[in-house]
Amino acid sequence: MKTISFIAAIVLPLFNIPLIVRVIKRRSSRDLSIPWAVGVWICFVLMAPEALRSSDIVWRAFSIMNIILFTCVLIAVLVYRKGK
Repeated sequence: MKTISFIAAIVLPLFNIPLIVRVIKRRSSRDLSIPWAVGVWICFVLMAPEALRSSDIVWRAFSIMNIILFTCVLIAVLVYRKGK
């Protein structure tokens, strides 16, 4: 069960990749809220110290993957935000 959980912890954040690709292909992030993206990213960053100290490898892997990939989401949202 631990192996399945570990794989899921790594795979689940990969679902951010299609979001990143969509923003880049359209060259726009107008349909995504900047406060939402910043808020989610801040939550991941605030949870990270506890996750990194945890002995639970699944929690650590999930947190690391989320921080890496959601940072990419946040960057894409900010870079491809077009003014009105």
